[in-house]
Amino acid sequence: MTAPGAVPRAARRDTAADVDPTVAHLETALAAWSRPGGPFDPALLAAHEERESFPAEACAALDAWGLPEFYVPARHGGRQERLDVFVALLRRIAARDLTVAVAHGKTFLGGVCVWAADEDGPAHLLARQVLAGEPVAWGLTEPGGGSDLLAGALTATRHGSGWRLSGRKWPVNNATRGNLMCVLARTEPGGGARGFTVFLLDRRATPAGTVRPLPKMPTHGIRGADISGLEFDDARLPAHAVVGPVGGGLELVLKSLQLTRIVCVSLSLGAGDHALGLLRRFLGERRLYGRGLADLPHARDVAGRAVARQFLAESVAHTAALAAHHVPEQLSVVSAVTKAFVPSLIAGQLRLVGDLLGARGFLTDVEGYGGFAKLERDHQVVPLFDGSTWVNRAGLAAVLPLLRPGRRPAPDGADSPARWLREDSCPDPLDTRRLRLMAPRDAVLGALPGLVAELAAEEGESATTGLARALLAACERLGADIGALRPAAGPPSTAALRLAERYEWCFAGAAALALHRARPRLRDGVWGADGLWLRGVLALVLEALDAAPADATQVYGELGTLLTTVPDAPATLLGGDLGGDGVSGGQGAPAPRSGAPAPDVRRSDEVEAA
Repeated sequence: MTAPGAVPRAARRDTAADVDPTVAHLETALAAWSRPGGPFDPALLAAHEERESFPAEACAALDAWGLPEFYVPARHGGRQERLDVFVALLRRIAARDLTVAVAHGKTFLGGVCVWAADEDGPAHLLARQVLAGEPVAWGLTEPGGGSDLLAGALTATRHGSGWRLSGRKWPVNNATRGNLMCVLARTEPGGGARGFTVFLLDRRATPAGTVRPLPKMPTHGIRGADISGLEFDDARLPAHAVVGPVGGGLELVLKSLQLTRIVCVSLSLGAGDHALGLLRRFLGERRLYGRGLADLPHARDVAGRAVARQFLAESVAHTAALAAHHVPEQLSVVSAVTKAFVPSLIAGQLRLVGDLLGARGFLTDVEGYGGFAKLERDHQVVPLFDGSTWVNRAGLAAVLPLLRPGRRPAPDGADSPARWLREDSCPDPLDTRRLRLMAPRDAVLGALPGLVAELAAEEGESATTGLARALLAACERLGADIGALRPAAGPPSTAALRLAERYEWCFAGAAALALHRARPRLRDGVWGADGLWLRGVLALVLEALDAAPADATQVYGELGTLLTTVPDAPATLLGGDLGGDGVSGGQGAPAPRSGAPAPDVRRSDEVEAA
């Protein structure tokens, strides 16, 4: 496979807007590809799901557009410079089809250990492969091991100057469709924290018969994805296949997961976009009892709750993506909160939308709505990726005493999210050397007292200020309850897990308030007038913290009304390139690469035969 030609560089980013021009370009391309006969044609993607076949046309279109360049850091020849931009790109794809986003986006996960190890030799070698369109898998899980990385039984033993690999990796996304896989292997018989090493495997360089594919597994959702595995029988690897230090694999994987967990929630954001687009259409079309569904108070309330969940998910995800650049030392906490919280939040949103859609959310052949059942099935796997909700919440519970609200002084200067969430803030390139296994603090929740004081100084005792004060009081109660928690050995108690979940909600509220304070334009417009979006998300947070405001139903009703009466207002806080259906929009798709297929990419049977 030869390396593709250069992708046209995107225009310099407009710091007055959230949307990178490249994101708008991709959205326009996706809109074109979604027409009948295109690689993202919903009918074609539904047929792939029915056959449980890989969406090869859609992935080929993304290759042609140049998405693989965003899997490679700029210092190694790619275009990956900002995690928030990459999250936005994957979100747009997920809004069209989650299976495609999962299938193609896996290469970011597969390569992240190599980038995090920060060794130029392996990084440049892998970069050339990824830029040439080679997918990369990430082999962490093994049969019976679940999320316990220390239980890994795949062994790597020294053989001359190289290594021999024996065991299985399963289930793994893209395990058999590609040639490259980063695997975590046991290099010390006793295992332990220093008993595992990461290897970059190229199946083309292994002796015949020593690496065998394991069959694709039937799945409830993402049915077209290649969820399969590999079996190794003394597969020989050269010395240069080692990624990072020998024995440093577990630490490398845990640090890499801090990045992938943030990227993973882009799948949930895209699912939320898709669901809100369907809901907006349904509310405008459906009539009950002689009037439009949108005129019914209950429908407006549910729609408003769905919108509030989307805004809250965006606030957390965007804060986390920028935290990776500004406070990477704190990412062990930020990423765990984000991954535990956002997919669960959007799963709840999908349930709300499904309840309103009724039969249209269950039947697969209903014109315009048949995709919802697939969307809901596909999203069910997102909470499991890169550590399940329970795994991330348990990790957070273990460090709660260190994070207890009020334990440390509030952050100031560059560490404050009110500074680094500003639109004119230019983050430094991602520096994986600053990642830590244990975060020294949480600047987001730590900033809450100052954010509330700033809001009160500007607005006085407004409705928004009252909600912010209630959030601060809830966080103070959380701090007291964490302080009263008795330490215990072993897995976290139910009480500790509940405290961790409360911490997630407090963090989410603080992230939303920080975003509101950092970006004046979010205090105006359709969603920002009178602090509406912020009041909606704070009402949602306070309900979860058993402090529901008296006017919550009214606020949700206002949000739901806007969703239906202002169809041109995208249901997003992060830029204006999403169209009125909550999915499409944007301007100016880039030209296809030299020699690459145009948007009308060949159908799957032709791609497979090529």
